[in-house]
Amino acid sequence: MRIYKRGNIYWTEFIVSNKRYQMSTKTKDKKLAEEVAAALQADVVRNKFNIPAKYKAEKVFSEVWEEYIKSLNNTPRNIKNKELVYKHITFYNKNISEILQSDIKAYQLQRKLEVISSEKNIGKREQDINFRWINIEITTLHHFFNFCIEKGYIDKNPCAGIKKLNELSRLKTLSDSDIEKLTLGATNKLTRDLITFLIYTGCRKGEALNLKWDDVDMQNDVIAIKGTKTKYDRYIPISKPLKELLSRIEKVQDVLYVFNRNGAKLTDFKRSFHTACKNAGLKDMHIHDLRHVFASKMVMNGTSLFITGELLGHRTTQMTKRYSHLVPSTLRKAVDDVWNKDDKKD
Repeated sequence: MRIYKRGNIYWTEFIVSNKRYQMSTKTKDKKLAEEVAAALQADVVRNKFNIPAKYKAEKVFSEVWEEYIKSLNNTPRNIKNKELVYKHITFYNKNISEILQSDIKAYQLQRKLEVISSEKNIGKREQDINFRWINIEITTLHHFFNFCIEKGYIDKNPCAGIKKLNELSRLKTLSDSDIEKLTLGATNKLTRDLITFLIYTGCRKGEALNLKWDDVDMQNDVIAIKGTKTKYDRYIPISKPLKELLSRIEKVQDVLYVFNRNGAKLTDFKRSFHTACKNAGLKDMHIHDLRHVFASKMVMNGTSLFITGELLGHRTTQMTKRYSHLVPSTLRKAVDDVWNKDDKKD
């Protein structure tokens, strides 16, 4: 049996009874791929010679869940999602093989009723309630059961086919006066610069905090955004006000990151951002909303959804279509340019 890569995924090749088998292990982790490959070969041998399996997934959910958690990159977001799921599940003592789609649907319904009955949602219509976190929980469980499949504990994911619940989109935008209030509300220059940078570029918070001076080309007026959420680099043109902002940021020798505190990389600025919002009188604002401000400004100024999506680094046009309601005048102009040609001739 041998393990080899196709792209980023490990594959296995082995021979059973003079027949060659090539199969994907569906993982980028070599150690896990070796375990999956051994399980795949065992399955082929067992099926070929009609050998019954001694057992299948005799581990309970809670045991495998711990195994799953240890296999992950435990970022704060990952930890929060996993803890949220484990807090609400009712089948943690069940064998993995006994958990059915009906259990997942029951979990989803239970969580839905909890959200509907929460104080902030009492009296609201269901279509006006945001169930985003429940969808995140179901997605987390989906990933967990895929892990179980890779480990050979189960053959089918019980989360497959579970429909998502309603999510309310947070497409917040700010007027020019609100933007001014927000920047003036910042109590320090670093927070003010970060807020302004995010509005001018549409970058994600992590992209801004990871930005290095080596990725800023002031001569050609372009910023390279590397190591993004979508794993693809992208390039953002430096506008005149953005260039003025970057020029005002002191570039200290041997300091790698554009946004730093005393030379050290900044890890977050949530607290100071919320202080700025409070001082500006803006409620229910998240740092990520500044990305929507950028996108809204672009679209309302006539920039196409395609170009806006390219600047935002969207992998699919579906993400950018959320802003389509902001371009009625642009869409009308496009139609008029095609069908009102005769009027122009007259």
